[in-house]
Amino acid sequence: MGRGRVELKRIENKINRQVTFSKRRNGLLKKAYELSVLCDAEVALIIFSSRGKLYEFGSTGIGKTLERYQRCCFNSQDANANMCETQSWYQEMSKLKAKFETLQRTQRNLLGEDLGPLSVKELQQLERQLESALTQARQRKTQIMMDQVEELRRKERQLGEINKQLKTKLETEGAGPFRPIQGSWGPSDTVDVAFSGQTSHSNPMDCEPTLQIGYHPFVQPEAAIQRNNGGENNFMLGWVL
Repeated sequence: MGRGRVELKRIENKINRQVTFSKRRNGLLKKAYELSVLCDAEVALIIFSSRGKLYEFGSTGIGKTLERYQRCCFNSQDANANMCETQSWYQEMSKLKAKFETLQRTQRNLLGEDLGPLSVKELQQLERQLESALTQARQRKTQIMMDQVEELRRKERQLGEINKQLKTKLETEGAGPFRPIQGSWGPSDTVDVAFSGQTSHSNPMDCEPTLQIGYHPFVQPEAAIQRNNGGENNFMLGWVL
C-alpha cells in the first residue's frame, strides 16, 4: 500500500510539528550537502525555527556566499540602473537635438533665408514675429535714449551747482581784502581833488594836480617855514666850510 499525499497546512499539534521540523530540516541539510558535492555548486542554507533558533549550512562558508550574493545583486541592479540612465540620456539628447534643429531653422527664417518651404500661414506668423521684435527694439532704444538724456540733465544740474558754488566762493575771496578799507571810510569822509594851475603861459611843472584822499593837509605857518629854511642854509654853509 503506497504512502498517502500529505496535506500542506500548519500542524496544530506542537509535538508533531516539532518532530516534523527536525526530520525535514535534517533532510534539507542533507540534500544541500549532496547538491554541493555532486554538482560542485556553492550552496548556502539558512533556517530559523519557530523559537528563533538558527540552523545553517554553507559549502564554502555562509559569509563568503552571502558576500557573493550581495555583489551579484548589486551589480545587476547597477547594470539595470546604468542601462536605464543611458536610455534616459539618449532620449534627452534626441529631444535637445530636435529642438536645436528647430531653433536653427527659425533663426534662418528670421534672417530671410529658407523661406521656400513655408506656407502662407507660417509666413504671416513670421511677419507678426518680426513686427513684434521691431516694436520691442524701438521701445528699448527710446528708453535707453531717454535714460541717457536724463543722466545728462542730472550732470548738467550738478555742474551748474558746482559752478554757482565756485562763483560765490570766488566773489567772497575777491572782495575780502577791500572790506576793511571800505569799512574805515565814514559817511563824512570826502575825497578832495585839488588842481592848482595858472594860465597857459605859466610853467607846466606848476600845473601838476595834487590828489588828497581822506584827510586835509596841514599847512605850516610862514614863520616856521622861514626858520626851517634858515637852519638848512646854516647847515649847508657849515658843511661847505
